[in-house]
Amino acid sequence: MIIQTWKMSWAAVCANKLRTFLTMLGIIIGVVALIVLVSIADGATTSVSDQISSMGSNYLTVQISDDKENPLRLEEFLQLLEDDAIEAAAPFGNTSVTAKSGYTSESMRITGTTGSYFEIMNLELSYGRSMKQADVENNSCIIVISADTAIEFFGRADAAGETLSLNGRPFLVVGVLSEDNSSLTSGQTWMQSSSDEDSGTTTVTLEGYIPYSAFIRIADNALDITRFYVSSSDEESMDAAESALEQIMMGRFGQDEDAFSIQNQSEIMEAMTSVKDTMSLMLGGIAAISLLVGGIGIMNIMLVSVTERTREIGIRKAIGASRGSIMMQFLMEALLVSMMGCAIGIAVSFGILQIAGRVMGDSMSFQMDMQVMWISVGFSLLIGLIFGLYPANKAARKKPIDALRFSG
Repeated sequence: MIIQTWKMSWAAVCANKLRTFLTMLGIIIGVVALIVLVSIADGATTSVSDQISSMGSNYLTVQISDDKENPLRLEEFLQLLEDDAIEAAAPFGNTSVTAKSGYTSESMRITGTTGSYFEIMNLELSYGRSMKQADVENNSCIIVISADTAIEFFGRADAAGETLSLNGRPFLVVGVLSEDNSSLTSGQTWMQSSSDEDSGTTTVTLEGYIPYSAFIRIADNALDITRFYVSSSDEESMDAAESALEQIMMGRFGQDEDAFSIQNQSEIMEAMTSVKDTMSLMLGGIAAISLLVGGIGIMNIMLVSVTERTREIGIRKAIGASRGSIMMQFLMEALLVSMMGCAIGIAVSFGILQIAGRVMGDSMSFQMDMQVMWISVGFSLLIGLIFGLYPANKAARKKPIDALRFSG
């Protein structure tokens, strides 16, 4: 019975291929919109979240807005944050300088900090060594540079041992960061454009890290520490570290909580997750409207089909077809159109995401969310049932005599 009904429904759907395809188009567009929009939003937020998490999620950012005419200096900073709940602390300051090596002279972003900064931000080196506490204490003119900076000034990534001039002061390159390290760690990105005949315009990141004690000598207004980072031993102890840090800062600035702000990196990750969920819900809702429009198209065509096949319905009822079998046939036709549209939409979505992934390259990846795909399947099934039910019921309720008399 079911197989026979399916065969009849398939034959009816294939009888007018163009009309069937145009009917499916609404479902196809709705499914593509749902899967592609949600997958792109997911890929974009995941990319940003990965960059943030690559810097570590167990650190705190402190910004001093009012020093109470008693600024925090490097000597005090190195002793102030001695607490069992605090794993490491590093001051942060940045400025742009003119960097020179040989005949190459470019603007460059310099960050003044301590060796703890590399641990807090999970910065890895490809060559040389990291910054040491002795470099800070001895005011050493050393620098750790990014891989792009090494290639720009020295023509190779392994630049440890070379000398780079910053605003006329020679600095010894002691380390080169791994290419995988994100420039987001510097708090601000400094880009330098370069071009050649073959590749056109490319963008490189010129940045370096020097001891904060040396940073004071080449940067204006750098004596006062207004921003620094603090890490805990792990994510579970973040609350304890934040509480200890807040008590230290409250004691330092006369119990004035408005004198400083503490930002928890894990809160940023939670905010990103919330943004991702909100965007997916919003875009999914917009795409669902397209599916509803497609469902209305199915109902419209099915009503036309019922009218066109009135005599067929009358003949089938006259020879003994039950109301249920008539209803089942038209309902199955609606489901076939809806699910075929869904299948084509999924295939098109996969193709679009593959193309988008290749265009974006390594900067962002787009994967079809299987959960969203199954939601689109379920929604398309529901659309076929809901919008096919009324035409099927209308066909099943026709009286044989009236149907046979129909001459339209």
